[in-house]
Amino acid sequence: MPTYLTELQCCECGHTAPADSRANLCSECGASYLVQYDLAAAAKTLSKSDWAARPPRLWRYRELLPIVDPANELDLGEGGTPTTPLPTLAKSLGVEELWLKDEGLNPTGTFKDRGAATGAARAAELGETDLAMPTAGNAGSAWAAYCARAGLMLHVAMPADTPKVNMAECLAYGAQLYLVNGLISDAGALIGAACAAHGWYDVSTLKEPYRVEGKKTMGIEIAEQFDYQLPDVILYPTGGGVGLIGLWKAFNELEALGWIGSERPRLVSVQAEGCAPVVRAFEAGADSCEFFDNAATGAAGLRVPRPFADRLVMRILKETEGTAVAVSEQQIAAAVAELAACEGHYICPEGAAAVAALPLLRESGWLRSSDRVVILNTGTALKYVDAIDLTGVPVLDPGSALAPQA
Repeated sequence: MPTYLTELQCCECGHTAPADSRANLCSECGASYLVQYDLAAAAKTLSKSDWAARPPRLWRYRELLPIVDPANELDLGEGGTPTTPLPTLAKSLGVEELWLKDEGLNPTGTFKDRGAATGAARAAELGETDLAMPTAGNAGSAWAAYCARAGLMLHVAMPADTPKVNMAECLAYGAQLYLVNGLISDAGALIGAACAAHGWYDVSTLKEPYRVEGKKTMGIEIAEQFDYQLPDVILYPTGGGVGLIGLWKAFNELEALGWIGSERPRLVSVQAEGCAPVVRAFEAGADSCEFFDNAATGAAGLRVPRPFADRLVMRILKETEGTAVAVSEQQIAAAVAELAACEGHYICPEGAAAVAALPLLRESGWLRSSDRVVILNTGTALKYVDAIDLTGVPVLDPGSALAPQA
């Protein structure tokens, strides 16, 4: 069967809703719905070899994805990203195994393609025509691409200081773009009002259940790439926290299939010092986050003043015996340069934040030398080329002689 989809279930109160309903938030408590599957039935018929025999794409996991008719899948080549070792950096940190899962190789250059693929496909399958969302940048680009593929109209609002490449992508894919003088939270308020007024389907982060399903495939891939022996630690750069929730959900479902045990990687939420609501809540021992005033960071994807499903994010960190770390803008920039120079990986500032957190975790003793560690790089640095300082690069006349630069 193409999918073992059964229903939707609230992550807070457990209330359920039909899988074929137009669902945004729980009708009982207002929290996020998560997609549920008949995992007992899947365990009886599904095998690891079924997935291994298919092309390395997101849709190889269709039994645990929410699309009823495979003809409705939206495939631009997303998923199947490599997890590669970082030997030089591992040696300098004194860590036995350090790996990078590079999501910058997805079609629009970020891991947002995974959630957009499943979210837009399911919206189209349910008969939606107009979708709307706020974005810090990359999600808007991804959803615009997949909505274009599905023949849907996307209305997207983003802060006016979002990287211009994201604006250009949205326009190129035919989305209706709105710029907001404010943060993503301000864009979210605008989208919420517009959806109420026009009947558009609100696909804001964790205000619909299907984006998480695409993101969870990162966790399934990590499990496959390590032959179902999960790493000890996974560092995840956290804005809205969808990927963190996706990893947690993926591992829970794999355990229900009987393919892994009960042990989990210790999940690390990494944020920028200028916008660290999760870190602040974790350090305070809180169950939820407070709004982070005056949020500011060059890592646009991390500039989320308060994750919508903050209670679930905090619960996941505690369940997995994880932690939360904030890094400075200087540490992020240094990590971008270091990883490019020593390992040949040119990663986005959000992914670099996770790299920058490594020495802090090692110095504190939280990260052990024997740990197998995976860093999630959420996108390509090419989304941020306007931020590169080219001052000092020589401009030569034709015929000039080249000399080594100081």
